[in-house]
Amino acid sequence: DVQLVESGGGLVEAGGSLRLSCTASGATNSNCCMSWYRQAPGKEYELVSSISSDGSTEYTDSVRGRVTISKDNAKNTLYLQMNSLKPEDTAVYYCAANYDYCSGSWCPQSYDVWGQGTQVTVSS
Repeated sequence: DVQLVESGGGLVEAGGSLRLSCTASGATNSNCCMSWYRQAPGKEYELVSSISSDGSTEYTDSVRGRVTISKDNAKNTLYLQMNSLKPEDTAVYYCAANYDYCSGSWCPQSYDVWGQGTQVTVSS
């Protein structure tokens, strides 16, 4: 079975930066659709960013320009560089993968493999 493990969360002051990592183990193909989701207290899951097999990226409007998603296929690792963090970015961040989409530039908004999450807290 594929497992995703996130790391890199923590407490940071507003305006600060964090880089989240998500390492996949057990995957036969690392070059597939992967995404970062987040869930703030009392709110639903929100898609933050996704990256397709060919490296095409998408961002939700609230993070565009402050966040960069990337992946290192050789290391089976997905990253989320977050800069200029705001208190409203506080949430549990989850990485997710869809191993049915391992080519092209498009990713569905449905994922079947999820990590356990990492807490990001931004203080004002």
